[in-house]
Amino acid sequence: MGSRKHEALAVAGAAVGVGLAVRSWIRSRRRINLAGQRILITGGSRGFGLVLARQLANRGARVILCAREEDELADAKRQLDRMQRECHLHVCDVTDREQVQQMVADITRDLGGIDIVINNAGIIQSGPDQEMTLADFEQSMQTHFYGPMNVNDAVLPQMRERGWGRIVNVSSIGGVISIPHLLPYCSSKFALVGYSTGLRQALAKEGILVTTVCPGLMRTGSPRNATFKGKNELEYTLFKIASSIPILTMNAERAAAGTIRALEYGDPFLILGAPMKAAALLHSVFPGLASEALARVDQLLPGPGGIGRREAYGRDSETSLSQSWLTALTQKAALKNNELTCSDRENQSRYALSPSFSGESSLECERTSRNSSMLGGFTRCTSKPASCVFRRSSDVP
Repeated sequence: MGSRKHEALAVAGAAVGVGLAVRSWIRSRRRINLAGQRILITGGSRGFGLVLARQLANRGARVILCAREEDELADAKRQLDRMQRECHLHVCDVTDREQVQQMVADITRDLGGIDIVINNAGIIQSGPDQEMTLADFEQSMQTHFYGPMNVNDAVLPQMRERGWGRIVNVSSIGGVISIPHLLPYCSSKFALVGYSTGLRQALAKEGILVTTVCPGLMRTGSPRNATFKGKNELEYTLFKIASSIPILTMNAERAAAGTIRALEYGDPFLILGAPMKAAALLHSVFPGLASEALARVDQLLPGPGGIGRREAYGRDSETSLSQSWLTALTQKAALKNNELTCSDRENQSRYALSPSFSGESSLECERTSRNSSMLGGFTRCTSKPASCVFRRSSDVP
């Protein structure tokens, strides 16, 4: 009896080994060189999109950033210019299908096409379910589901014509496990996971590989640009503190490196971060238990009230705790990843939120006029007075 068990274990071990070897061989055949690739990143002006842009630019990619805010794009370009990397900018709202079609046509005219798309644009709405409205769900679906669909639909004809292309759809752990107080967000991210995994199956035969990426909480500095309902100050403070806990959250640079590696090898699906992988496994094996545990978490979070169904940005919901040492990692990431507004930088000399910020990443802001010739490759940029130019304090005369 014992020998049979040993034989069974040996066979199982051999099967696992063969499977891993086959997987490694397939991945190696799919690996691409990112140097020279024309890569469109939506939501690329700040946060995770900007972290991806920096790393891809360092790999020699021809980076194309798309976002809604012109000034944020200009700030992102200045970061990449300091790195002496190629960067092209396009002002575009991905929820507007006509704008997306025009943007892709402009890029194709100027650069000859798009090789890789990273659908990263996103919004976060946090609060009790009682305070969420139909408009919140519609906005989240427009951004996280129809936004990627609009971009993919615009780019796919040229990818099909070439018989090659890569698409990365950045979803969330919230697209695998529904997180309390993020119902519109999670609903739309679940939809994106379904769309993205199905698209992978549909396009693989045409040489186009789609990768679905599900990060957990990342230290990008984004909470201040999320919106909060109900008891907004308490909601924001808890969210920002949670976004700063090293064990619970992931360094944005490491998350970007993992995402780029999945793109490089054409992997079908990636959950970022060991804690999130463990949570997803627990949820798949014991879905009832996981749901009960999350229901308990929901009971501990703030109830309705406060500003009700009105929404406030995180940056307008700051408290003493949200600006304390408990959130130092998130505040530092906000500075690094372009999550601050002009007024933030102007009103806080050297952005001295805590002593730890002085020196390494301090920036100063000056008012100046800007036109499209200064920015280079900035589509739909017109002359505007009093826009911001940011410099490292060491560069300021």
